[in-house]
Parts: sequence; C-alpha cells; structure tokens
Amino acid sequence: MEKYTHTVKYYETDRMGFTHHSNYVRWMEEARIDFMDQLGWGYREFEDKGIISPVTSISCKYKHTTTFPDVVHIEIFVREFRGIKLKLEYVMTDDNGNVVCEAKSEHCFLDKDGKIVMIKREYPDFFDLLNKLVVE
Repeated sequence: MEKYTHTVKYYETDRMGFTHHSNYVRWMEEARIDFMDQLGWGYREFEDKGIISPVTSISCKYKHTTTFPDVVHIEIFVREFRGIKLKLEYVMTDDNGNVVCEAKSEHCFLDKDGKIVMIKREYPDFFDLLNKLVVE
C-alpha cells in the first residue's frame, strides 16, 4: 500500500505557526479514504450500496510539531478486523523520518437504517482482504 502524503496548508496552522491538533484527525480521514480506494473498496462504492462506516473511537499521540509547508506521510495499518469492528493505526512522519503523530481509529459498517452490516457474510472478498492486511 502506498503511503498517503499531505502538505500542511497555511490555514491549518495556529497563531504560533504550528499545525493545529484537529487537522491530524482530518488527515487520518483523507488517508483512510485513499487507503480504501487503493484496496478497491472506496467509500463512494460503499455509500452507493447504502453502507456507511462511522468512526466509533479515535486517539492521537502528537510526537513532533509540523508547520506550513511541511510534508506529512501517513501509513495505515489494519490492527484488527473480525467483520464488525475495524481497528486502524496511523503513523505520520515528516520528510526527515520524524514521527509526528501516532493515532488509532475504530469503525463499524452500518446500513442506511443504522443496523450493523455483517461484512463477512455480505462482502466476503472485502472481509478476506482486510484480514490479510491485519498486522498484530
């Protein structure tokens, strides 16, 4: 899988010139959408089938500051997937290899009525693909 790359925008910085912490969560979403597209199971395709994947938990550990116009590379690891809850880990690094943020997110898959979608049963190819990517 290719890492997602984001260039820090001027408007993403705070008064001190550092990237505001909330932007890292946005970058996680950008990277996750890119990750799913690379898998061939993009969010648009899921939404067209009436499936959404809300965030159920998120955490970030900020390790090193970034500023405009730093480049941040985001690598995603699948930590757990048993068909209902998807746990992802993100490692964000700058061009010098410094880890700027380590983060985690958890997601589920719901239908348009808010009921859990059993991915293993309804989308076995997607289930198998994600399970092959699990890194413990």
